[in-house]
Amino acid sequence: MLNRYPKLIFIDLETTGPNPAADFITEIGMVEVSAAGVSRWSALVNPQAPIPPFIQHLTGINDAMVRDAPSFAMLATEVQRRLQDGLFIAHNARFDYGFLRNAFKRLGMTLRCEALCTVKLSRKLFPHEIKHSLDALVARHGLSAQARHRALADADLLWQFWRKMEATLAPEALDDAVGQLLQRPSIPAQLEPELLDDLPDSPGVYVFYGENDVPLYVGRGQHLRQRVLTHFPDHPSHRDAQLARAVRRLEWHETAGEIGAQLLEAQLQRRLRPAHGVPPERDVCSWQLQAAPDGGSRPVLVYASGVDFGRSERLYGLFNSRSKAEMALQSLVDQHALCPALAGLEARDDSGQACSAHASGRCRGACIGNEAPQQHQARLEQALAALKLKPWPYVGPIGMLETGPDGRSDVHVVDNWSYLGTVRDERDLWDILEQAPALSAFDVDTYKTVTRALLLGKLQVHPLSARKIAAPIRLAQLRK
Repeated sequence: MLNRYPKLIFIDLETTGPNPAADFITEIGMVEVSAAGVSRWSALVNPQAPIPPFIQHLTGINDAMVRDAPSFAMLATEVQRRLQDGLFIAHNARFDYGFLRNAFKRLGMTLRCEALCTVKLSRKLFPHEIKHSLDALVARHGLSAQARHRALADADLLWQFWRKMEATLAPEALDDAVGQLLQRPSIPAQLEPELLDDLPDSPGVYVFYGENDVPLYVGRGQHLRQRVLTHFPDHPSHRDAQLARAVRRLEWHETAGEIGAQLLEAQLQRRLRPAHGVPPERDVCSWQLQAAPDGGSRPVLVYASGVDFGRSERLYGLFNSRSKAEMALQSLVDQHALCPALAGLEARDDSGQACSAHASGRCRGACIGNEAPQQHQARLEQALAALKLKPWPYVGPIGMLETGPDGRSDVHVVDNWSYLGTVRDERDLWDILEQAPALSAFDVDTYKTVTRALLLGKLQVHPLSARKIAAPIRLAQLRK
């Protein structure tokens, strides 16, 4: 392997938490292997932020230990020099590489090097094994653990694992496995190769742009990097090939979780109207029970452009077209032996004639007096109940708190089933509430996403008296 790389750098970091964008490095440990031999280097790092108690207990590194340690800014040049021209080898490499790249980025510096993950290497070499954590490797291969969860000790375990593989495997087996793992996924030539390093594994939304920055496609994924790469397979479909030829730029937005990604994706699709992947915009319709001359109620088809779905009562179903709405209502009428005339599907006159379904026994005869009007009305409303839309249940907007597995917290601001935006900063929350229209328009995508999230209890909900507050709401209050 040293024939291909001047040196191998086995590296481990300790940090204040799991999020490369929000947490900080507390310790760096490296084992450098080159033709000159093996050298070791480590340094405590002042994160300039408190270390959470749980992390202190896990690593043994506390605030007092790093108080007088150098900041990463003071160590950056040395770290960059040590990594130069080396193969970056770490356990769950995207974690360590991501932390270092973000640390350099805060200083206006860049980190570019090939990274090899020993978790993936272990899986490749031992596919029959279930566990591939560092503790599992220690137990399986008889590695000598000195001080687990300290950077240099863990980096040394990776070097031990590597030597064990060199001693027990045929050289070509290790080389082939490493070569396969280092093989870069193919992306269109028009995109920067560094894009693969920049794309995060977190949830979020991405946008492909073409010539003259024309939006081509908006998508979302739980793992952005993995999702984006699905558009560029080795054997692309006609649609994927078209997109790969046309794309010139990629933009992405990280979110705390899937709910935020769904809300943002729908918002960007409406705003950008990309050339691919978005159906034509249509006026959504719904059945509304309205008073009839005979004292009962009839379903009448109404459209979101003319009726405020978020604040209107007795709405049933959301449909993209009249034909789909009529098919859904006809299905309920047939299923419950309702009268199609009294359900608004057939025109009625004053002749007293039966509806088209009565002769075949599919109507119980409410249209000719064989069933009491009140009884038919009750059965109609019961049949429609499963489609009933929920009116906006709050006075004004709400903040929905979503926390991701990496600890990132986002507050999604929604009013009248309309997504206003996502904030992480108090001033941004205030700006959104100030700029929101007096009556936010109902949005079908937001309605479906939010009602599903509320039903599953996935988010904490906090009402925001938007236009009555005199000072910005503190996001810390929402996160309690």
